[in-house]
Amino acid sequence: MLLYPSQSIKIYNSLSGQKETLKPINAGHIGMYVCGPTVYSNVHLGNVRTFMSFDVIFRYLKHLGYKVRYVRNITDAGHLENDADTGEDRIAKKARIEEIEPMEVVQRYTVDFHNILNAFNFLPPSIEPTATGHIIEQIELIKNIVDNGFAYVVNGSVYFDVHKFNETNDYGKLSKRKLEDLIHNTRELDGQSDKKNPQDFALWKRAEPQHIMRWPSPWSDGFPGWHLECTAMSTKYLGEHFDIHGGGMDLKFPHHECEIAQSEAAKGQTPVNYWMHANMLIMNGKKMAKSTGNYILPGEIFTGENPHISKSYLPSVARFFMLQAHYRSILDFTDDGLLASEKGFNRLMDALSILNDLKASNTSSVAIGAWKQKCYDAMNDDFNSPILIAQLFEAVKYIHQIKEGKASISSEDLNLLKETMNIFIFDVLGLENSSGTAAGSDKLAGAIDVLIKLRQEARANKDFALSDKIRDELAEIGIQLKDGKDGTTFSLN
Repeated sequence: MLLYPSQSIKIYNSLSGQKETLKPINAGHIGMYVCGPTVYSNVHLGNVRTFMSFDVIFRYLKHLGYKVRYVRNITDAGHLENDADTGEDRIAKKARIEEIEPMEVVQRYTVDFHNILNAFNFLPPSIEPTATGHIIEQIELIKNIVDNGFAYVVNGSVYFDVHKFNETNDYGKLSKRKLEDLIHNTRELDGQSDKKNPQDFALWKRAEPQHIMRWPSPWSDGFPGWHLECTAMSTKYLGEHFDIHGGGMDLKFPHHECEIAQSEAAKGQTPVNYWMHANMLIMNGKKMAKSTGNYILPGEIFTGENPHISKSYLPSVARFFMLQAHYRSILDFTDDGLLASEKGFNRLMDALSILNDLKASNTSSVAIGAWKQKCYDAMNDDFNSPILIAQLFEAVKYIHQIKEGKASISSEDLNLLKETMNIFIFDVLGLENSSGTAAGSDKLAGAIDVLIKLRQEARANKDFALSDKIRDELAEIGIQLKDGKDGTTFSLN
């Protein structure tokens, strides 16, 4: 059943600075592009947070029944150091340092990127194009911009003429920056640059003799500019005008601003209806940086091999932690936050286990239908995952009340509660159960059942010291035994 006709989504549009109702260009279809990684090093945890935000958005749109084409690129050329127009290519520099081919660097870190995202249970995008696979499209795009008078060629390089573009268009409308202010705050050229003005940016760079990654073009053997790649790939697969473009807040200027300018200069129309930006991730209240040691790799969360965390955490616990903050808010990554999220995540999984064993009655004393719509309302309000999680914990309260006989639920409402919890926990938020797989969860439950039986035998033999030891040592690792009239159960705290 298609749900989107009955659910109206509001998206915070960075272009307008306000929430707007999502109105797809083509009914029932969504085109979404998200700027992917530059694969020259292990994927940064802040990047994981950004991609996780759009993974949840992708999941929710699909759940509502939209046919979503989600394009997330791989930048494997043209991204120079410090996001500049001069200097060394990030990938080529890594290849030179490690004395390997640039494409070996690309392969190594693309594999790392996919492995980490798979561990976090990301859905793959519909299309994952690479910059090097779209050189022809980028050259054709540059030709259009040059022919329309918004770019110029100097010594084999091609630059976008920001000042010429701004005469008839609004350069800076996404980041809310005025060209006059940019001019005022830019240092004078040192006379060695080919650019007419410091604000101009490269569409194509002539390769120096030592530059390994190069392709033939009408202007020189060289390589494309970083900003150009995303414009070429997004419009190739989503059309010249598409619904959603996303990325990290740090890409708003200049990267996304330049994308808008390139599309408008080449095609005469704005490329995107809704610009979405995920906010940054900090660590222990400070910016994450390798130079200061305030840094953690995503994989180290799973192993615990980092001085900033006290133990290892399941990928779903880390995912749950990140989704407790709205994608547009700054998230502070701390060990205390992870520990608290682990307890919350385990309470949620424990409630699901209880839910499966609940017995229905003839009537309901809880309004499951109204609660279900609140879950949708949370996601419809700019994909507000923290509010959704709060609603899920309202359901956890219901579940315990029903279990304890303080509330009742009909068979119809019980099925609706089970269905809704599973949809939002697993399909939309993308969480997995405590062990990451159903088989792992069954093995854990089986092992604890063996310990419960051993404890029961100890109590029958009046060996209370052993009975207490089993209970206490399980409690120390977060497994709480509960003795009741129907026997002993356990929960993960």
